[in-house]
Amino acid sequence: MNQERIMKVLISPVVSEKSTRLADANRQFVFKVVKDASKPEVRKAVELMFDVKVDAVQITNVKGKTKRSGSTMGKRSDWKKAFVTLAEGHDINYMGAE
Repeated sequence: MNQERIMKVLISPVVSEKSTRLADANRQFVFKVVKDASKPEVRKAVELMFDVKVDAVQITNVKGKTKRSGSTMGKRSDWKKAFVTLAEGHDINYMGAE
């Protein structure tokens, strides 16, 4: 795995009520990742970008919703979500303040 590819794997963190609950209870953080990302790539990317130790990675494919705009039907694109569990004593702070 090359460095350039790893830096592009994570797209953004998913901040929702569910992801916040997971982070507080289980040290589990949720990220939107590229569609062809693998578990080892996600692990390396999180460890590299946030300087933490990753215990486990689970990945799910999220199907895009069908939406209507007037009489036209459309579909949001599918995307991939990664649930990253951190090792004991590690944490990710999105705000940057310690």
